Amino acid sequence: MTVHNIEPHFNWRDLYKAEEDPASPFFEREYSEFEYTNQVYNYLLHPQWDDIGSNTLYLKILFTDYEEGFTIFELIGEWNDAINNDVMLLKRDIAELLMEDGINKFILIGENVLNFHSSDDSYYEEWFQDVDNGWIAAINFQEHVLHEFRHSHIDYYLNFGGELDNLPWRKFSPQQFYQKVKEVLSRRLPA
Repeated sequence: MTVHNIEPHFNWRDLYKAEEDPASPFFEREYSEFEYTNQVYNYLLHPQWDDIGSNTLYLKILFTDYEEGFTIFELIGEWNDAINNDVMLLKRDIAELLMEDGINKFILIGENVLNFHSSDDSYYEEWFQDVDNGWIAAINFQEHVLHEFRHSHIDYYLNFGGELDNLPWRKFSPQQFYQKVKEVLSRRLPA
């Protein structure tokens, strides 16, 4: 496995950089292109991924729009709630900070999430309740990860399935991507 070559999506960097956003949890973070310090197990990660306090799950905030109230996260690694309580870290240390500034729609891109290990669903339920009139969408997660989401009843709180499981998001601008996800969810969720 060569995860050190997998960079976060960079085509939107001229539109948004989390390290330049004063409301971002990663404001003023500096990145190296040469020092590989983060890793998932024995596999080094590209230094552009952000550490959220987990030993196995990393992310990049690709875009945040405070007027529309949405953010887009790209994830990499293993989502492990059983050992690391990754959802707690994601919710408490990242999502809640953004929610303070009006974000209530979360798009989680998970094509680089290798595995999922569940614990209980209390943080998912809490996050779902906290977004109020918003939502949490899981995009392009691998089928075995989605199976574990369903088995753990996380599908009560995260929206995935259908078009959301195979969405060619890279061809869109962030706003177009958001509109596409919103359109799909508007057919599923009550107004």
